[in-house]
Amino acid sequence: MLPLQSTANAAPSFGELLGWAKDEVIVILHVDDVGMSHSSNLGAIQATEKGVASSFAIMMPCPWVPEIAAYLQDHRNADSGLHLTLTSEWKSYRWPPLAGPTVPGLIDPEGCLWSSVAQVITQATPEEIDREIRAQLARARNLNIPITHLDSHMGTLFARPDYFEKYVALGIEAQIPILVAGGHLTHTLKENPAAATRLKTWIPKIWNAGLPVIDDLHTATYNWNADEKEAKLIELLKHLTPGITEILFHASDPSDVFPLITGSSESRQGDLNALLSSQVKQTLIDEKIQVTTWKELMQRRQALGKVDLETLRNKQ
Repeated sequence: MLPLQSTANAAPSFGELLGWAKDEVIVILHVDDVGMSHSSNLGAIQATEKGVASSFAIMMPCPWVPEIAAYLQDHRNADSGLHLTLTSEWKSYRWPPLAGPTVPGLIDPEGCLWSSVAQVITQATPEEIDREIRAQLARARNLNIPITHLDSHMGTLFARPDYFEKYVALGIEAQIPILVAGGHLTHTLKENPAAATRLKTWIPKIWNAGLPVIDDLHTATYNWNADEKEAKLIELLKHLTPGITEILFHASDPSDVFPLITGSSESRQGDLNALLSSQVKQTLIDEKIQVTTWKELMQRRQALGKVDLETLRNKQ
């Protein structure tokens, strides 16, 4: 979940290229880690049904995927992506790869995915990465989950260029949007400037293959204090740069057992509270911020047809 390319100030934003006005701020308020637990599912459902969240992504190897899959059978319009998962980071609550013994480089001594990105990148080949993310897409299709986009849990698919290549190839082949930021990158250049430089050449290729690109990605909500999240989100929304920005959350409705999984219960509850906040909702209205989805981005990109990025920019 990393940015890719910065553009000159004069360059049109991807929001503008996709049909919004030059000065419009567009946001995707996105919930990660759906399917990880019952609490995670409840958080995403509440945040999108009752709050301002517009999108979420599912961790397909996790135990509570059937619950969210059942929910989606009656909510086909949900903006539901796949949070492609190559790690199993909790100490006592873990999951194996879906591709099983065909991906030995992704399997730790407990038979689960490795706990950290650092372990994955030293053990797994790009071919194993490809097999696993394809297995996750196949499971989602088998469960009849509507798939509006792909992104990367813990950013693992951005950690090596050969992993990223497999991620892009899958998105292009399946014609499913992938999380890629390549515009002004106001926040992402602060969070991961190395990736912005290293992967910038991919932006035109992704766009020219028929997939949308966003301008910026904000991931710092995870580090905000739980009791400050509402205020910090309001402040963030008031100062967003025009174009399309995705803001990541991990909203959950913690049960009594959820703290046994993760020590981030309070933070995840704070995300949910912020997304349910009437003051946050009012800020979106007051600031005239457009809330969008990956589904809408793909519809707008398809409406443009096969026009390449350079040609479209020159027309603006």
